[in-house]
Amino acid sequence: MSEPTPDTSEEDVIPKEMGTSEIEPSDTEMAEAGPSNPDPCDAEPKKAKRKTAKGRRCSCRRRRRRCHQGNFSSFATYFPRVLKQVHTGLSLSRESVNVLDSFVKDMFERIAEEAGRLAHCSRRCTIMTEDIQTAVRLLLPGELGKYAVSEASKAVARYRTSR
Repeated sequence: MSEPTPDTSEEDVIPKEMGTSEIEPSDTEMAEAGPSNPDPCDAEPKKAKRKTAKGRRCSCRRRRRRCHQGNFSSFATYFPRVLKQVHTGLSLSRESVNVLDSFVKDMFERIAEEAGRLAHCSRRCTIMTEDIQTAVRLLLPGELGKYAVSEASKAVARYRTSR
């Protein structure tokens, strides 16, 4: 804001201060808002605009957090549950949970990429169960791949019977 217009006094003009966290409305927002001739009944129209800008900033901040939390996925909550089923007295340190989480995410990415390549080679847009099974067999060595596919088949069969 450069100079005060004849309609406003110098007190109504808000100078930009360094280090403040309030967001000034942009030129496009000011143009959309229309002329800033205050009505005689309005006591402080500038404060209302500041509250609106703050409200927008807060809602944007909340929206960003929600998106960030939605994008952040972790398998860490499942490791203690599975460990409790296998070995009741044992627990995991934070470092071991982080290592396991990284491992699971990496394997998931590799399997998804390989299954996507297999679907692309067979000229399909959808990844099918056969693509996943083949990707697991290709990525995991020898008996481990066969064992993983058989365990997954058993888990899917259990899930279907429980529904």
